[in-house]
Amino acid sequence: MRRFLALILALAATAASAQGQPVLLTASPEMQGPYSQTVLIAVPADEGHIGFIVNRATEVSLAELFPEYAPSAKVVEPVYVGGPEMAQAVFAVVRRNPGGAAVRLFGDAFLVVDAAGVDSVIERTPNDARYFVGFVRWQPGELASEIEAGYWHVTDADPALFWKDNHALWQELVQRLGNGHAPQRGRGFQAAALQ
Repeated sequence: MRRFLALILALAATAASAQGQPVLLTASPEMQGPYSQTVLIAVPADEGHIGFIVNRATEVSLAELFPEYAPSAKVVEPVYVGGPEMAQAVFAVVRRNPGGAAVRLFGDAFLVVDAAGVDSVIERTPNDARYFVGFVRWQPGELASEIEAGYWHVTDADPALFWKDNHALWQELVQRLGNGHAPQRGRGFQAAALQ
């Protein structure tokens, strides 16, 4: 587990470099399966991308996941499903730099992956973060191929969208983006920029 967390920190640190910009991905209305009606934040990492599903809140609280850890009862929002990778691990995305090993994802959002760091966020600023179980990882070129195939509409990563109530976020974005269909020229440009 520690080896995987070190990998995630290394990937996230790479995301903080000048490799590219984070993007917001909105699933095409035609997409089926586990990513249907999904909105993700994706950041460049180690020649690929990592990201979190931002509109998949569960009905489970952090206190229910960790009943023996009293500070978790302070967290008001439910836990979010971030993605299928490392689904047994809890990650915190914090509204401002909490220090320690946190890594900037985009804007003022920082990723905390180590257990001690997540515990510190829960204890000091429990409701200034969003808590995710798991994350999404794309291999080099994989996300660009998915965009080229029309699975995702790509827009700039807007921190305000990440933090807002996301119950209807996918529907709102699909409507704003023209029912999820980017012009072919736009799709190709975005896919090329992600390679």
